[in-house]
Amino acid sequence: MWEYTDKVKDHFLNPRNVGEIENADGIGEVGSLACGDALKLTLKLDENGRIEDAKFQTFGCASAIASSSALTEMVKGLTVEEAQKVTNEDIADYLGGLPKEKMHCSVMGRDALEKAILCYRGQPEKKVEGEIVCECFGVTDLEIRRVVEENSLKTVEDVTSYVKAGGGCTNCHENILEIINSVLGKDRPVEPPPKMTNIRKIRLIEETLEREIKPSLKKDGGSIELIDVDGNRVFVKLLGTCASCTISQVTLKDYVEKKLRELVTPELVVEEVQS
Repeated sequence: MWEYTDKVKDHFLNPRNVGEIENADGIGEVGSLACGDALKLTLKLDENGRIEDAKFQTFGCASAIASSSALTEMVKGLTVEEAQKVTNEDIADYLGGLPKEKMHCSVMGRDALEKAILCYRGQPEKKVEGEIVCECFGVTDLEIRRVVEENSLKTVEDVTSYVKAGGGCTNCHENILEIINSVLGKDRPVEPPPKMTNIRKIRLIEETLEREIKPSLKKDGGSIELIDVDGNRVFVKLLGTCASCTISQVTLKDYVEKKLRELVTPELVVEEVQS
């Protein structure tokens, strides 16, 4: 259970400014339902160029809702130039702090505000620059570098808490570590990336089956059930049309096993449990 401040609880249970402004002057949308967090921020400015109203719609956890609610309260009355200076740390501080693992929620708010301001100014959104480092969550090297520099992050786990990078299959941990090293300087000690625990491995397998594999199998009338995990051996049961399909082993190895190796860990071996 996360340790939330009273202010976080208040903004979660009694969120301010929920909704969407009609004919908004600025709109910022970030995140996606696929990765678990999404935020739409709308702004209305008065004749003096100050933010008169701000509303939000958020799909996410308590921290995401609280951060979005806090952000709308923070920017009301500010000029665009003043609002542009609001950082994710400012949002977290306004709430009395956020659990380290939930700091990405304040980053999401900061990013939505930036996009809303660009929209108001009639400027195109910044193109995604850099190279994708975390395939699971689509995070680039420049995004990781920015959050490391702005928040003085020192470990892969820290980066995951702020932008989710590295929170999936862990295949990108080495690259994240290289970015941290380059920001801090090669002579600065950096903790090695954390090893994947059995509980985390099982959880990632379950999430990958639910999010990536089952929807594809259901299109053809099939499905799959996780039976057990023993080390790197994953025992599953094919259901529906997949159970009687003549190429079920091809599906098992070329699709299920390949996808799990890609998104969880390359060492996994998938085996079918017969009824």
